[in-house]
Amino acid sequence: MNDVNLSIVIPVYNSEKTIAALVNKVNDELAPMVKQVEFVLVNDGSQDNSHDVIVELSRQYATSMRYIQLFRNFGEHNAVMCALNNMTGDCAVIIDDDFQNPPKEIIKLVKTLYEDQVDVVYSYYEQKKHSLFRNWGSRFNGFVAQVILKKPKGLYLSSFKALSKELIDIIIQYQGPYPYVDALVLRSTQSIGRSLCQHNERETGRSNYNLRRLIRLWLNMFIGFSVWPLRLMAIAGVSLSLLAFLMVIYFILARLMGPFIFMQDIPPGWASTISLITLFFGLHFLSMAILGEYIGRLVLTINKEPQYLIRKKYPLKSKKNDGSNI
Repeated sequence: MNDVNLSIVIPVYNSEKTIAALVNKVNDELAPMVKQVEFVLVNDGSQDNSHDVIVELSRQYATSMRYIQLFRNFGEHNAVMCALNNMTGDCAVIIDDDFQNPPKEIIKLVKTLYEDQVDVVYSYYEQKKHSLFRNWGSRFNGFVAQVILKKPKGLYLSSFKALSKELIDIIIQYQGPYPYVDALVLRSTQSIGRSLCQHNERETGRSNYNLRRLIRLWLNMFIGFSVWPLRLMAIAGVSLSLLAFLMVIYFILARLMGPFIFMQDIPPGWASTISLITLFFGLHFLSMAILGEYIGRLVLTINKEPQYLIRKKYPLKSKKNDGSNI
């Protein structure tokens, strides 16, 4: 590990009470073990005093820290993409700013990355210390990722992970406004490792993930990286059309052969009305899905909404992007 230039990526949001201690602890743990530690901190529109704290840190770590301040809150994955575009290390470890992942565990991920010669190493835990709501949301996202993104069964998509430089160079080619880092990983490589890590209770404050943020993350995965929802609409349209056709056959036979079960008390005209409504709804969903397939692909291709917008960098230099990523 002594020849590794390691980038530590930290998306920051309202972390004035933890970020300084986290950076200092990471540096203490890693400085003796790797060639160089580079910190890449992205302030994702924090509303507290995080900016001033990080500016002071950037003075303390003037030769080893890149601090990027965004114009507003774009989301954790957008902030991570910004950091990956501005790192210079041989590999990167992404770690949250809440201190729930002990800095001493970082070296485990890096060792597994190099020893197993994989592109990415995800941490996993014997027992997670998140809230019940957060754990439920993670399980649901994992299930959706397994169905839509073909996530390997048993793989936990942790935010605490190590990525190779080769994989990072592929991931940052994505320029869309709604990135989901794990989806970009899963669509780029099957060379995935796992490392058992410790997970601690949150030291201060509460998780920034609420229902709205979890839904947004799910939608990014569900819609941004798959046309599966549109195909589901097509299946629903075909199914409703088939149901309407069977109902028409049923009512015709009932008219010719006499009323069947459930038909005795039906008023005249009801059967034909329900059949036509069901048929038209089925055709409507089917046509919407076909149009949506085309429109969705066009939107994903030509949408120029910014992925992130950089207000300022400390120091004022960058490896790849000099401003916004659009």
